[in-house]
Amino acid sequence: MELSERKKKVLRSVVDLYIRTAEPVGSKAVCELPDMKFSSATIRNEMAALTELGYLEQPHTSAGRIPSAAGYRLYVDELMADHRLSLEETKSINSAIEDKMQRLDRMMEKVAKLVSQATDLPAISVTSRQSGTTVKRYDLIQTGPTGVILVMMLSTDEVVNKLMRLPVDATDTDLKLLSAVLNAAMTGIGAEGFTSELLEKVMSSAGAAAMLVPVIVDFATETLRRQGHTDMAIAGQARLLGLPEYRDVDKAQKVLTSFDSDALSNLPAVMQNENGTKVLVGPENVAQELKDTSVVMTKFDIGDGLQGMIGVVGPTRMDYAKVTARLSYFAESLSKIFNKPEQPQLPDGDPVGEGLDPPSIQEN
Repeated sequence: MELSERKKKVLRSVVDLYIRTAEPVGSKAVCELPDMKFSSATIRNEMAALTELGYLEQPHTSAGRIPSAAGYRLYVDELMADHRLSLEETKSINSAIEDKMQRLDRMMEKVAKLVSQATDLPAISVTSRQSGTTVKRYDLIQTGPTGVILVMMLSTDEVVNKLMRLPVDATDTDLKLLSAVLNAAMTGIGAEGFTSELLEKVMSSAGAAAMLVPVIVDFATETLRRQGHTDMAIAGQARLLGLPEYRDVDKAQKVLTSFDSDALSNLPAVMQNENGTKVLVGPENVAQELKDTSVVMTKFDIGDGLQGMIGVVGPTRMDYAKVTARLSYFAESLSKIFNKPEQPQLPDGDPVGEGLDPPSIQEN
């Protein structure tokens, strides 16, 4: 049965009041709401009808009503008002995300050092965000006569924002129109989907606020591309110098100069569709600089749309069984750490400390 607009308004008011107070809602409380123009008798009748239809429940005979599961479902699907994030909320969310990512970067640097210590080989640790991130929602918040904040919620539930200068002749109505156009035409697409054709289409529909569209498109494109970034930490390169294969200075120098992000950047792609540990021996390596070495890698789950990878680079005669066992142990332990509700903190504030010993591993 399709509810009348009046029933929907009464139901929305009851749910809103119950969410705020956690107390059963009576008809008097609904009647006192500023936007409720119906008589108390009408509201009582509508609440009784909503109860019969299963959208409200009455815990006790003399008590007010509370929403049922069906009432909440209709509220979520059709009735609840959009929540516009305040500037303080967006700043708080972004600050928390930035802090977490900085701690993650520091942790992965220390992970690389620990892996290098445990294997006595150069080690890499990588964090990469899964591709496919899109913008889920756009909001425009006017901050004064000349300013507007763009708030974007991504498909990863991350929130980013940008302060922009408002065109002189744009009004609040124009911003609402632009927001509607953005949400209709520019959600659910990746960075590659922000084409010049889309830009022109959105600008032609955006009214007086059309001058904001190129800025928004540039910011959205840059944000989505950054979501797929890969961060890499490298440690222990000098350990190669202690191996017989690299006593030749020229050979050692050639390998050591290959230990940079460019030469190692393709390794995460090799692991994209792999499970467990991957071993690349000599010529199997994707980078020409690594053709005389072997690489052993394994992945672990960080959460929040992030994947981690650790690996070592060394001579083709490395002890593959030992290295594989140690990397697997590290990966398993890191997955458990990252997926705990709260990571244990050391006195210096980092989840992993410089002074920790490598994990003790039982060897066969």
